[in-house]
Amino acid sequence: YGILLNLPVVPHTTMNESVESPSSSQPVDQEQSFPCPAATAPRKPFQLQERRGSNVSLVLDVSSLSLGAVEPLCSISTPRETLLHLLRTSTRPLTPSQLQEASDETSRLNSEYQKIPPNFVNPAELDIPGHALKDRYKTILPNPETRVCLRNPAAEEAGDTGRYINANYIKGYNGAPRAYIATQGPMLNTVHDFWEMVWQEGSTTIVMITKLKEKNEKCELYWPEKDGSYGRFEVRVSIVKECDGYTIRDMIIQVGSENRQVRHYWYSTWPDHQTPDCTGPLLRLVVDVDEHRQSIPSPGPTIVHCRSH
Repeated sequence: YGILLNLPVVPHTTMNESVESPSSSQPVDQEQSFPCPAATAPRKPFQLQERRGSNVSLVLDVSSLSLGAVEPLCSISTPRETLLHLLRTSTRPLTPSQLQEASDETSRLNSEYQKIPPNFVNPAELDIPGHALKDRYKTILPNPETRVCLRNPAAEEAGDTGRYINANYIKGYNGAPRAYIATQGPMLNTVHDFWEMVWQEGSTTIVMITKLKEKNEKCELYWPEKDGSYGRFEVRVSIVKECDGYTIRDMIIQVGSENRQVRHYWYSTWPDHQTPDCTGPLLRLVVDVDEHRQSIPSPGPTIVHCRSH
């Protein structure tokens, strides 16, 4: 979702992120090493459009990368450390004109994209009993270092499973911590968790980039036509505005005597496993979301989801 994040300066890749602790706003030391994910069987290379939203686990052939001269045996790093170093050193910000120039070389762009390590999380790293019941795909899991943990009383009572949601914090412009949350489209049994996250994080903006149904997969309808109850939350839709390519809904969420305003953007024309033919509506959505965020003193993380994550 990098296109939704920052218009003035566009990252060449979106992988150069420092990681954050799920229980603290302080970033984790980037030099810290983490367990190496389990190996998976080699797959054929996927192009940019094919890879988006796929639940296929990819494998990076580190031997094919130009990582410099071979270090002495005593200095060899683990594969995980090598990949983290690659991500930290092989990216740079681009101006719009530089991005345009780079995008004209499609073959080079595809080649560079294939060198990005796959975002594969070993289920053993989560160590949360029953988390699979809340995951749409078994191969698309939240990164343990930056995942969102629910903290409401009901979740605490249910233990690790109750606190679990398939969602991650993402840094914003100039490294702003927890500016965004990327999550999977709610399922029938995770709608309550989704609204718990919206309330807990103080989010005022939700961006949905998927149809409610694509092929045999479905994103649960998690908002009402007018009024509805979701766990302890009462949700009311106050305004619906149709725009070119997307729909805006202003909602009021209430718990007891407290209520909050949330704006929901639904970009429903993104084709499954492809990119839009026309970028105009998407760019207008980006500008609309950014202007809305800037108009709110404390907007909280913007929640972005497609169907898978």
